[in-house]
Amino acid sequence: MSNYPRMHSAEHLLNQAMVRLFNCSRCFSAHINSKKSKCDYHFERPLTAQEIQRVQDEVNQAIQADYPAGFEIMSSQEAQKQFNIERVPGQAKLSQFRIVRMGDYDACPCIGDHVSSTGQIGAFKITTAGFEAGVVRIRFKLGCPG
Repeated sequence: MSNYPRMHSAEHLLNQAMVRLFNCSRCFSAHINSKKSKCDYHFERPLTAQEIQRVQDEVNQAIQADYPAGFEIMSSQEAQKQFNIERVPGQAKLSQFRIVRMGDYDACPCIGDHVSSTGQIGAFKITTAGFEAGVVRIRFKLGCPG
């Protein structure tokens, strides 16, 4: 569970931006901190500077859209049909899942803490994006919400 709702919510938006722009899976590994965070994606090549900028712009547009953030409870059977539940802790034992939604932009199973709307996240900035052994690592930080 994340103690950094702004960063954790930004992770959701970054994941959806990667899915939308590159048709890849959500990150398979993430490290969320208050000052900087990172997400790792299975990917076949490095991202170009233009692609990194597109990802950053996409996330910032979702932040500026000020989507409401909330959740719903869904049966395990329904969640497994609609979502990849592999990263949810203890997922094999759950009869229900908490599905976090960021407006109509993103939805996924999650147990973490989130902002109440994307406008509370602050400006999203990719600090570095590297590639090694089939993995793109995106490091990011946030500005103050304004």
